Amino acid sequence: MRDLIAGLIALGLFVFALRLASTLRFHRRDRERERDELSAAGRSVLAEIPTRDGLELFVADDAHFFWQNTTIAKDRIGLVRVLINGTPLASYSAQRFAADDPGDSGSFTDRPEGIAHDRWDVLIRADADTLVECGSVRERVSQALARRVFDAVRDDMERRDSHKKDRDSQAQTGSSPA
Repeated sequence: MRDLIAGLIALGLFVFALRLASTLRFHRRDRERERDELSAAGRSVLAEIPTRDGLELFVADDAHFFWQNTTIAKDRIGLVRVLINGTPLASYSAQRFAADDPGDSGSFTDRPEGIAHDRWDVLIRADADTLVECGSVRERVSQALARRVFDAVRDDMERRDSHKKDRDSQAQTGSSPA
């Protein structure tokens, strides 16, 4: 009788493990399908950010960033800022706009000590403010997500600033773009 009960428990655990494996496979296929659809639409996933409802994707195409239900026009971004517990840690202001709030423009430095449970967010200021909540996951996961989002937005802003400088210098010298 004891062997029968142990066998039933083992069978139940095996069925439970199979259900977990199939659920994980289903979710992985669903994410791969979503990534394929985004790629076919010319968008790339910059970060997978855990939220209360699951994973949200921070996505970009040539002209926009996308976060949850918000579309952010890249050419309208004037400021990007990393916030730790609501306090600015690093920021970048677009030079092509008049700086309303330049803040403490600087680089994102690696700070491994004492931040394991702090809240990491990225503020993107365009026509409206968008807060990308990267969370407070341990093991520096949230910091890495905030760094990835901040770096992607800042790099695009720097590229746009340098293109504007090039156009302005060409206009001043009277040469036409090649």
